[in-house]
Amino acid sequence: MFPLHDCSALQPFGWRDSRIPQLPPGTCPARVVRHDGHTLLARTTHGERTLLASRRLDPTPTVGDWVALPCDPGADGVVPVAAVLPRSALLRRLAADEVGEQALAANVDLVLIVCGVDRPLRAGRVQRVAAQAWDCGAVPVLVVTKAVEPDAVDLPRLELEHPGIEVLACAALEGLGLAAVRARLAGRTAVLVGESGSGKSTLANALLGRAAAATGAVRSGDAKGRHTTTARQLHLLPGPSGGAIIDTPGIRSVGLAADADAVDAVFPEVLELAADCRFADCGHRIEPGCAVLAAVDDGRLARDRHDGWLRLQRELASAATRSSPQAHRAYGRQFGRMVRSGKGRSRP
Repeated sequence: MFPLHDCSALQPFGWRDSRIPQLPPGTCPARVVRHDGHTLLARTTHGERTLLASRRLDPTPTVGDWVALPCDPGADGVVPVAAVLPRSALLRRLAADEVGEQALAANVDLVLIVCGVDRPLRAGRVQRVAAQAWDCGAVPVLVVTKAVEPDAVDLPRLELEHPGIEVLACAALEGLGLAAVRARLAGRTAVLVGESGSGKSTLANALLGRAAAATGAVRSGDAKGRHTTTARQLHLLPGPSGGAIIDTPGIRSVGLAADADAVDAVFPEVLELAADCRFADCGHRIEPGCAVLAAVDDGRLARDRHDGWLRLQRELASAATRSSPQAHRAYGRQFGRMVRSGKGRSRP
């Protein structure tokens, strides 16, 4: 039998007593609230403590993780992590070197895709992050920030362009639209994902009611911002409804780390149409009897939605090839044959 723990102090951070059987004997839970690449900070039942994560830990803890610590770690010093508790969700992306993956946040319920109205809203970026949200078991929500003017955001159009994704609009500095965002966050853990200058930290500060995250100005020419947020950090939301938000540094590129089912979840209309294709393994590219291509031709499916689905499918295939040495070598041999075949052909 595991000892009973008084974890009431951690309940606002998302703790559930159903996790108690996951704790090794002699340990107590804590949630990682900050990760800056070198140092981990966790919230325990007695306050915040700096953690020592052994390289032998599998998985490596990240912000949002629940970890097991010694129940009596001492008053001072760094606390060793005994174990990382099983995750309910892990938002991840392809690493910057495109080899392996990078964990962004663990045990999240919502992924807020933050986009500023002062810059073009790129559908491909929204679709890519949404796929990663569905893949990890979280729900994507598109949050358009800096929407001071009533007509600045066409919500019905965005909902039509991104079916299955809830769209919210707000202006954090002016306090507009924050009630709807707070209601969506109640009792949940959400991670904010977006480019530098998109308004993530300003939104976080407005929801928290204090300057917890650094903010900076954006360039007037392209509305790009500097990386004012340098660490991933979890903040507890005030008020009786609870909830937490994880602010993250701006991400210039989001390498897709998901599976085909997650991509299909972003394009539900493509999946529905595919049920009527002639071939069960139809790739919806050039195959005869493809119901998806027929829908594109007659206007029932927007061409840019089909193009977006194809783009993410290609990214999945490319990521799978890079992650497997055997697949990478096979692809190299196939590409080499294509090049040699092309050189052998005479030009007309």
